[in-house]
Amino acid sequence: MGEIRLVGTAHVSEKSVEEVRAAIEEFAPDIVGVELDAGRYAALRKEQAPPKVDDILKSGNFSQLLFQWTLAYLQRKIGMDVGVEPGAEMVAAIEEVETRGLPLALIDRDIRLTLTRFWQGMTLWEKMKMVYALAVSLGGTDDQELDIDALTRQDVVAVALEEFRKFSPNGARALIDERDAYLARRLINLSQRYDRVMAVIGAGHVQGVGRYLAAPNLLPSDAELTAAPKKYPWGKILGGIVVMIFALLIISIAFSGVGTSVLVWAILYWVLIHGVLAAVFTLVAGGHPLSAATAFAVAWATSLNPLVAAGWFAALVEAKIRKPSAADFHKIMDSETFSEMRKVPIFRVVLVAALANVGSTIGTISYFVFISPILGIDPTVIIPQGFANFIDWLGSLLPF
Repeated sequence: MGEIRLVGTAHVSEKSVEEVRAAIEEFAPDIVGVELDAGRYAALRKEQAPPKVDDILKSGNFSQLLFQWTLAYLQRKIGMDVGVEPGAEMVAAIEEVETRGLPLALIDRDIRLTLTRFWQGMTLWEKMKMVYALAVSLGGTDDQELDIDALTRQDVVAVALEEFRKFSPNGARALIDERDAYLARRLINLSQRYDRVMAVIGAGHVQGVGRYLAAPNLLPSDAELTAAPKKYPWGKILGGIVVMIFALLIISIAFSGVGTSVLVWAILYWVLIHGVLAAVFTLVAGGHPLSAATAFAVAWATSLNPLVAAGWFAALVEAKIRKPSAADFHKIMDSETFSEMRKVPIFRVVLVAALANVGSTIGTISYFVFISPILGIDPTVIIPQGFANFIDWLGSLLPF
């Protein structure tokens, strides 16, 4: 097996760019592997065709897409602050490889698979913490001074990774641990064909990759690292539970004898609470009033159907009004501020979809929390009594 040299970098460090060039000069590798997949390589080389707007709208993965764009923005923001374009050290490695006529290997896992495993692997609580952390980061990037050199020091990196692991253990597994194993496996395969293999990877992966290189027997199988994650229909299950609880509440009120007016108000509040919150969150996202009106009109019904969401309808209306195009994806990548990014039509459409869904979800929670004091009923009395009367009524319909 050939010799493997790891070069740890910070993705927004000028010093890392220089170190990559120096390492190639000093080590004289037979092949250089870079922490890129085919998609990110094409994006760095400006060769990647933007996705189709219709595909974005049909996917329904609005929250995951926002997360991906926000992470990319934060990395780009740090790069702008220090005067280095994100991925510059990878570009430097590619240019050196091309200049020397060396083969180049793309050794990272497909970013789409990584982000899917990352997002689906996290618990709801981890996702909520992640969204909050990103929101705080968006508000603080202008004032924070970053020690970029520290990003490549292993002791600092180790501490940072451990903190992230405490913050989101499932996210760390998909984003760090699995990729450490994937990178190591690719490098071992290369070392079986080349005498001197150099890898340009993020500093956060150096320790994990090195550990696997020292003990290849610990490596998971390729199938474990590349299989699409099992997607459990938790949304549909929770949606079904919501429908059953709401139906039980309405039936109980209807058969408890508290009066028709209470039943009417129980249904009306369901419509109003969901509609108002979905509409408000649509407007907070910068959505058009017609998009907010659409969210208001459908939220009460979509909250009772696990297969659809209010944000999808609001997004379709927003797309008709904003008319996003393929050029919008380049505008997102070129945005220098978050406010500028929010003005891009496709970003606005996706943000509307995500926040309208958040508003509707909060509406469901709020309804069940506050409906009893609003209506002045005691569910511990109304539900058993009403349900018992409902069963008796069903029994009266039977011919025996």
